[in-house]
Amino acid sequence: MPQGDFVWYELCTPDSAGAAAFYAQVVGWSAAKSGVPGIDYTLLQLGDRPVAGIITLPQDEMPPRPVWSGYVAVEDVDAKAAEIAAAGGVVHKQPQDIPAVGRFAVVGDPQGAVFMLFKGAGEPPPPLAMMQNGSIGWHELHTSDMEQAWSFYAQMFGWTKDTAHDMGPMGTYQIFAANARPCGGMITDPRSPHPYWLYYFVVDDIDAGLERVRAGGGTLLFGPQEVPGGAWVINAQDPQGGVFALVGMRKA
Repeated sequence: MPQGDFVWYELCTPDSAGAAAFYAQVVGWSAAKSGVPGIDYTLLQLGDRPVAGIITLPQDEMPPRPVWSGYVAVEDVDAKAAEIAAAGGVVHKQPQDIPAVGRFAVVGDPQGAVFMLFKGAGEPPPPLAMMQNGSIGWHELHTSDMEQAWSFYAQMFGWTKDTAHDMGPMGTYQIFAANARPCGGMITDPRSPHPYWLYYFVVDDIDAGLERVRAGGGTLLFGPQEVPGGAWVINAQDPQGGVFALVGMRKA
């Protein structure tokens, strides 16, 4: 499991059944209960391959709104959490074990964007192709200070700068690579009330994907917008309030 790769994704929501039905319709994932005693955890699967999870926590542990989070692979969760705190970040949940799965911690960067650290037990399955339908194809940081955020993530995970795109009044969109593979971008976003990570789910047709979002009770927040390379994106909100994005080609 190479350090610095995003290896898992998780939606925390008060309505796991409703969310599972929505994403099954929109992205094509199937849902299955994890079977872990005492935890309301649903696996979202591409065929028989788990790609993400949905969790409902006790009310006093739930975030103020549903949220998608990404897990970044590290060699030592405890050491990396301490390193993040020393670099000005925050450890929201101290490292702990998930029996037979691995060890994780919930952390935040110095600007406030939250993500997870993860060290798995055993060998992980091979990664999905970056733009395979049903995969998570892009990771985007909306932050209050892109250059400071970039310095933090480069130091923590060894990410490297790839192409930078001039977005005019919106500033620079900096693509980054993890383990020499471009996998996401960062941008200073003064419109956002708080820094956050946005995750893009791959669909075969962006317009059909948008129709499924609306049919399932979701809300379009932005797009469709063409991006470099010919793909199109939308930002949307699921019926419970979780924010996500879709990326795909336009067939019409």
